[in-house]
Amino acid sequence: MEISEDILKTLIKILSIVFGAILLFFIGLMIGYGGIGDGSPFLVFNRELWQHILDFFNI
Repeated sequence: MEISEDILKTLIKILSIVFGAILLFFIGLMIGYGGIGDGSPFLVFNRELWQHILDFFNI
């Protein structure tokens, strides 16, 4: 089964938009935590930080 060229182009466009949105989300996390907050930008990916945040919602 062949995928037509139009479908392939559309799929690449959709995947690039999703990838770009995920990339911008992580950049926003780093700016928010490191630039606006008092932490290091790379500490936003620390597992303990996210566990601490999730503990507030799982009271």
